[in-house]
Amino acid sequence: MLAISAGAGGVDAADWAQMLVRMYLRWAERHGYRAEIVETTPGEEAGIRSATITVEGPYAYGYLRTERGTHRLVRISPFDAQKRRQTSFALVDPTPQIESESEVEVRPDELRIDTFRSTGAGGQNVNKLETAVRITHLPTGLVVSCQNERSQLQNRETALKLLKARLLERRVREQEEEQARERGQMRAADWGSQIRSYVLHPYTMVKDHRTGIEVGDPTRVLDGDIDSFIEAALSRPQGGTAPAA
Repeated sequence: MLAISAGAGGVDAADWAQMLVRMYLRWAERHGYRAEIVETTPGEEAGIRSATITVEGPYAYGYLRTERGTHRLVRISPFDAQKRRQTSFALVDPTPQIESESEVEVRPDELRIDTFRSTGAGGQNVNKLETAVRITHLPTGLVVSCQNERSQLQNRETALKLLKARLLERRVREQEEEQARERGQMRAADWGSQIRSYVLHPYTMVKDHRTGIEVGDPTRVLDGDIDSFIEAALSRPQGGTAPAA
């Protein structure tokens, strides 16, 4: 499950988040994976504030976990009448989908479940009835929602799967952080730690700051061709840095 959310940059960041959603959908299509948008929150003027995609296929999480972090876009803003250069950010956060209910236990008394009307296009049943579901996990404060299915029951089941996946990812991350502390390594938080820059102006280049990999064709990258970045991140030594130029 891949969560994408707009960061600093206003309407440009919301548009950037939507561009990333398209990029990952195209990447999944290239690999023959099944990908579906299960939740989205539109931006106030354009783009999206957040979205969640499910990606199903062999090693999908193993590949996409290398995409975790802040993605930075530099371009001439299409929303600025003065055509000024704008820098915007979006956060990509993958989580594994649980394979069995026993992996994550959630008690009913730990949940607050709210229903509301869908804000998507949908059909008349979706927009007239409170089919969308928001679940809050009280012990951790984690909040998930789903509004893309036609019935409240389907949305509730999908939201619960999202919640369990994020709880599992939280557990894995805590274990990794504990191991890193034992090794004496300092780990930067994902949000604010820029992993990749996509520059469309004054020159064109996509650069991964962890591995040093550079691609001079951002259009190809934004069309889903990100395998070179994923492969370089997977082959990077644990705790390693970008190779010398």
